[in-house]
Amino acid sequence: MVEEDSLSILDKFRLLKDLGFDGIEFDAPDDLPTDEILAARDQTGLLIPGVINSCHWKTPLTHPDPTVRDACVAATIAAIEEAKVYGGDTVLLVPGVVNETTSYVQAMERAMDGIAKILPHAEAAGISIALENVWNDFLLSPLEAARLVDSFKSPRLGWYFDVGNVLRYGRPEHWIEALGHRILKVDLKEFSLARMNAEGPWKGFGVELGDGDCNWPVVNRALAAAGYSGWASVEVPGGDRHRLAAIKERVDRLVVA
Repeated sequence: MVEEDSLSILDKFRLLKDLGFDGIEFDAPDDLPTDEILAARDQTGLLIPGVINSCHWKTPLTHPDPTVRDACVAATIAAIEEAKVYGGDTVLLVPGVVNETTSYVQAMERAMDGIAKILPHAEAAGISIALENVWNDFLLSPLEAARLVDSFKSPRLGWYFDVGNVLRYGRPEHWIEALGHRILKVDLKEFSLARMNAEGPWKGFGVELGDGDCNWPVVNRALAAAGYSGWASVEVPGGDRHRLAAIKERVDRLVVA
């Protein structure tokens, strides 16, 4: 997010802290200098609330090849350990993909099998697995998403709810109502239906927070009604100090703390 190549890790942490951000997340597993990151965290007070599985797209949890699925499980377990080292409490995980080689039924079976293998490690480490709603043609209903979590009866499984990703085929407030207490964290992202319809699906993300079709006052009320008071992560293109300050201003204006 911080596109200031001349800055050290510590200076990037200082920049984010100076602008009013409270935390930052990293991909994991990774080859980042852990000691340097921990020192920057401790010196600035900028927290690391969680990590993002860095392998769940190239090695999906629902892949037809069991060795690929096992690689996703192993990567998630490694990410759990990194999250613990950083002092975080979640690992973001895409639960799988439905495509020409993986049917919906197969995806559900494989996702549940993979999650079952991951959860004991998460529970032992005190880290939660936060599934993200993405454009994966899988778990397309919030009721289905809620039932998946409930089927495991584990306090260490929930959702990393992405506001913008839902707008292509639903309303964020409806998902928030259905997921309720299962929401562990929230991703802030915008989406324009007009741009999607005119230029193609992915172009819908090409708008700034507040300039798309997310009804932020309604989303705020839905999150409050669900009792949510946790992290709100900004998943948007980053940049230099000026760009980051503009992002922070929009977040402060749109999102009720």
